[in-house]
Amino acid sequence: MTGPEVALYALGVVIFLAAIFVSIALHELGHLYFAKKFGCRVSQYMVGFGPTVWSLKKGETEYGIKLIPLGGYVKIIGMFPPETDREQQISRGEQVPADTAAAPARQEAHSDVLVAASAATPDAPLTLRKSNTGLFAQMVSQTRAAEFELVEPGDADRLFYKLPAAKKILVMVAGPGVNIALAFLCFLCVYGIYGVHSVEPTGRPAVSVVSDCVIPQDAKRTACQDSDQVSPARAAGLRPGDVVVSFNSQPVTSWSQLSDLIHANGDSVAAMEVERDGTQVKLQASHTIAMPRDLDGGGPKQTATVGFLGVEPESREVVTRHGPVYTMERMGEMTGHAVSSIVQLPARVYNVAQAIFGQGERAQDGPMSVIGGSRLAGEVAASTKPGLDIGGKAALLGLVVGSFNLFIGVFNLIPLLPLDGGHIAGSAFEGARRCLARRFSRPDPGHVNVARQLPVAYVIGLAMLSMSLVLMVGDIVVPLKSGL
Repeated sequence: MTGPEVALYALGVVIFLAAIFVSIALHELGHLYFAKKFGCRVSQYMVGFGPTVWSLKKGETEYGIKLIPLGGYVKIIGMFPPETDREQQISRGEQVPADTAAAPARQEAHSDVLVAASAATPDAPLTLRKSNTGLFAQMVSQTRAAEFELVEPGDADRLFYKLPAAKKILVMVAGPGVNIALAFLCFLCVYGIYGVHSVEPTGRPAVSVVSDCVIPQDAKRTACQDSDQVSPARAAGLRPGDVVVSFNSQPVTSWSQLSDLIHANGDSVAAMEVERDGTQVKLQASHTIAMPRDLDGGGPKQTATVGFLGVEPESREVVTRHGPVYTMERMGEMTGHAVSSIVQLPARVYNVAQAIFGQGERAQDGPMSVIGGSRLAGEVAASTKPGLDIGGKAALLGLVVGSFNLFIGVFNLIPLLPLDGGHIAGSAFEGARRCLARRFSRPDPGHVNVARQLPVAYVIGLAMLSMSLVLMVGDIVVPLKSGL
């Protein structure tokens, strides 16, 4: 690449990374805003993971940026309802003795292992109670203990789990909701300002392209070979720019009329008269070729034999600008594709892993990491493809950023921890359960303990990390080809 192309490539990468950084920050800001609005205490608002690069304490919240910009988090106090006596005391705002507060979390995980001998009959042997002694159980216990260590005496009425279900859902859905809203804005700007560009025939019986040969319909090539027959249009002497005046002595006034005449001609003689450079020219007689052609229609695929001449119509670029309704319709289609991609994500990532080790080719419609997105953005910005102006490049970058935001928003709604959808699902179940209890005059069933999903969350988190690493390596070793 030349110096200017390198500079444009770097600019595209910077724009994309900045857009993703802002998207992450706004995602977390959505959580932060509603958590504070509903009175919860938020101790941290962080963009990124790993070591802290910069932070600022304002009020009761620490705002900061971390080293690895692959996500972010908002630390809302009291995400999980209490289980142990100590957690119950803390959640009520009671003072916990210092020695109890300092007890290791694993002690609480094992505190119910033995049944007290005094509780057993004299002849009964000492029995072991079923206990949470597994690795995941210990990790859950330690996570819960760490969660309640952040609770301060004045937080009793500010814990997240105590919010009504509807408010908890709003806090958690605000994050992915922001991403979906950003995607909508990106797509709206593209469709509303740049518009949808399409190439459509002008309708005039003017020829823009003359085929050199006849390539069979089932041949997977576009270049002519020595064995291919010369096209009837080339044999008749047609040239780009010619306007067909008559076909087989029948006057022609539109391209659709000319097309119908050619198709109906089969393999018969084709005598044409054209207007060329202001004068009318009679071309030598040729024969159209009868070829199979797929018919358009919503039913089963059908093929008919029609005449073939070997010409393409004069066309022009048409720009159509659309509003919010069109944008929402397109986003609905994209959301369907996003859901399908999420379902197929493990298989698609496996395809990337195979390509990394040379066991196959990487699917060009497969997933990519932030590295792949940066690379694509750089290629768009540095492209010298004819017809791709500054507006076109900006529109493509907008579509890339919008697509990433839409995917992030939809992905985070999966109803499993550690994703936002896990808390949303738990809160929705809690609200429905309490509503049914009130409806049938039953006791309040209490809060849903989403912490029981934590073992699943650890597995999913590990899987997400593994897939992210595979995609990042794939975007370096076997990058997707943009064609720009």
